[in-house]
Amino acid sequence: MNELEDILKRLDALESKDSIRQLVTSYAIACDEHDIPRLANLFSNNAVFASPNGAMVSRGRESIREMFSAILKTRGPGFHWTHDVQIYIDANDSDRASGLVYSHAETTPNEVVSLAAMKYKDQYVREAGAWRFSSREINFFYYVPAGKYVEGLAQNDRVYINDAWHPADFPETLDTWITFERGDYD
Repeated sequence: MNELEDILKRLDALESKDSIRQLVTSYAIACDEHDIPRLANLFSNNAVFASPNGAMVSRGRESIREMFSAILKTRGPGFHWTHDVQIYIDANDSDRASGLVYSHAETTPNEVVSLAAMKYKDQYVREAGAWRFSSREINFFYYVPAGKYVEGLAQNDRVYINDAWHPADFPETLDTWITFERGDYD
């Protein structure tokens, strides 16, 4: 690879990372604005959306559209924001990337003001010049009604859905967390 090719490759990686950050932000905005067409268009035709607990699983853009339409019908106003975003461009295919996104949300499912902290494990694909989600997995650190926030953070079951506590998706399930808890961190 000559110097110009190297510069063009690095420029493409930088522009791709910026476009993926815009994709991540567009997801949050589309959720908050209940913009189902925009939200669905952020996913590739054969994308997968999943959660470790199985509560949210859809395959394909139309299925994802239907899932979010049903979920957002139970929601009033909400506010999602993203913070830390790590993006890795595939070294063997510059039209593929992976990422990890930390996020928070204030939502109102069934008129109950709720708070959530999430981590998204993403796969991205560039199709016809546009970056889209090819896979998005939502992992909850907590998801609680605002009135149960203090109680919820002091236990392993930090996800409150359908009037019951459920285990959080992380950090207790992470290999690093388990190793640390065993004292094997040296």
